[in-house]
Amino acid sequence: MKTQRSLRSVRFLIPLGCISITLLTVLLRAGSQSEGHRARVADLGEPSLAVVAQRWFRMGVGIHDGLPQRLEDHALLLRHFRVVTPENSLKPAAVQPRENQWFFDLPDAFVAFAERHRLQVVGHCLVWAKDDRTPSWFYPEGDSPADRQLLLQRMSNHIRTVVGRYRGRITEWDVVNEALDDGSEWLRPSGWSRLCQEEFIAGAFRWAHQADPNALLIYNDYHNELPAKREKCLRLLRQLREQGVPVHAVGLQGHYEIDQVPFEELERTFEAIRALGLKAVISELDIDMIPRSRWWAEGGRYREELSRYDPYRDGLPAELLERQAQQYARLFRLFRRHADIIERVSFWNLHDGQSWLNSFPWRRVNHPLLFDRAGRPKPAFYAVVEVLQEP
Repeated sequence: MKTQRSLRSVRFLIPLGCISITLLTVLLRAGSQSEGHRARVADLGEPSLAVVAQRWFRMGVGIHDGLPQRLEDHALLLRHFRVVTPENSLKPAAVQPRENQWFFDLPDAFVAFAERHRLQVVGHCLVWAKDDRTPSWFYPEGDSPADRQLLLQRMSNHIRTVVGRYRGRITEWDVVNEALDDGSEWLRPSGWSRLCQEEFIAGAFRWAHQADPNALLIYNDYHNELPAKREKCLRLLRQLREQGVPVHAVGLQGHYEIDQVPFEELERTFEAIRALGLKAVISELDIDMIPRSRWWAEGGRYREELSRYDPYRDGLPAELLERQAQQYARLFRLFRRHADIIERVSFWNLHDGQSWLNSFPWRRVNHPLLFDRAGRPKPAFYAVVEVLQEP
């Protein structure tokens, strides 16, 4: 299998007569994980991910908010992606940390860069339904009906201001992010659900649609492809649709772990989304190579041990690179089967060195994406390209 993968990768790169030289080059590229290298596009002519995917869906990436000044990222980004999501600068705590004190310099520059390079922009996010991700001033004191009205009024002002500023320039919005509970409750406990129940979700979509009637509006969450949370998500979407709320797509975050990708549940989820007449986006894709689930197990009893666990600081072994490639290939084959409803597939971060999974939930050297720390394609990249080019 490894030999077959290497040969399949080579055929994208060179004429047959140069195989021996290129095999040596590919091995050197796969083995190098140096942090000191600047991200760049490999000079061996690998195909554009965006081009090979365009018959199926658009390829996107969540990327650093200071993108215009990060010159080392531009070549890799512009070669392989057509949609960009600023990581943090449009979240409520960044754009309006205090009431009516707005900070638009970073997102303004980000959107202007995208326009210059004909990239579409996803706004992430208008409401993050977690107390620790919502500026405290949003929540009024007390639980009276007047407090509910004040919270909705503040949310309306925030959404109308932000979406209105970028009307026609940001084409998609994660309107509400992570409102569903991971446990037995329906909605995540927060000031939003405590004061407004699900009313804030419907209001957020309505106000976003009023501010830009042409934008694609998304409900975004994680684990919403797993059975229990999927049922909550479908219940929410059905309810919104019955109320005439303009929700257009479901965002599946796609933060998976190696050997634990829920392929069958994803299949069922796409079928359920299709039955509702909605679109899907894969909004934040990666495959964690150092599974993180034990961090939360048994009340966190393993956290001290895990905080010292950093097995791949010198790079991924060839066997793991191959497993990662196989699982990405299977994912994209699944995405292709449901391309009629999948609007976009976005990775979360540009290359391994920039991934949030290097520091969440503990610091370790991680390798979850298609490009290594020097911005060079990994075996997973070639596996995905092969799937997208299959007849």
